[in-house]
Amino acid sequence: MRRDPELNLSSAWVEPVGLLNPGTRRTGPGVVRYVLIPRLAAAGGSLAVVATIAMVGALDLTVGPLRRTISEYALGDYRPVFDVAVLLLAVGSLAILGVLIHKGLARWRSAGSIALALWSAGLFLVVAFPKTNWALGTNELSGSIHRFGSMVAFVSLPIAIIALARPWLRDHLWGRHARWTMASGLLSVVAFMPLLYAIVLGMVSDVRWWRVFPLGYIERILLIAEVGAVLVVGLWAVAASRVAPWRVGETSRITSAPSTTSSRTRARS
Repeated sequence: MRRDPELNLSSAWVEPVGLLNPGTRRTGPGVVRYVLIPRLAAAGGSLAVVATIAMVGALDLTVGPLRRTISEYALGDYRPVFDVAVLLLAVGSLAILGVLIHKGLARWRSAGSIALALWSAGLFLVVAFPKTNWALGTNELSGSIHRFGSMVAFVSLPIAIIALARPWLRDHLWGRHARWTMASGLLSVVAFMPLLYAIVLGMVSDVRWWRVFPLGYIERILLIAEVGAVLVVGLWAVAASRVAPWRVGETSRITSAPSTTSSRTRARS
């Protein structure tokens, strides 16, 4: 393997270097930037997604009932738990995206990156503007922004997952991760269909869209599918972060992924 003059890496290192590997103490600041920080970001982002699942699951098991929407937890004593869970998901998603961009698996101006950023932005709106609390009086502006943020998040995430996976489906190094990611994105699309059907039915009939199906159950199915998709991307980011910088960009010539031009191209930061 070649020496990268920018990072001053030894060609003898065939295994990824990082916090748990023997070469860490002998590496310079460039290696810390290219290896250690992405590892921590990818692992931290993925753990944040897992924490979201655990926190919402704990609320469902102890508070419930499941027929109520998840965002109703923000209207009572459990709002801090709900807010922290959603913020962890939003920040974790951004951390995962940052690793993918840093490792050359996505461009920050690509459709996948923009859509994943919109997913996080929608989640931030969900926290900042709680849904309307009819028990304490209407707050229709906050509720409208809450619904808008939810819709932006739910729609953007499948687009992001599919767009991130598509260029790498036939890549010899990342093809398996890309195919799992694509499958999770398509599953998110399927999970969104009942909600879309309810909205369309509400527009063309007198039936309120949130009464077409038990909204709490539909929302949880959709959330499981979409959060699971983020976790799949997170595992991809973890795998990329564990590969030495000179190997991340190794790809077959048939891919249209943005960061490579040959089988030994270094990942762009």
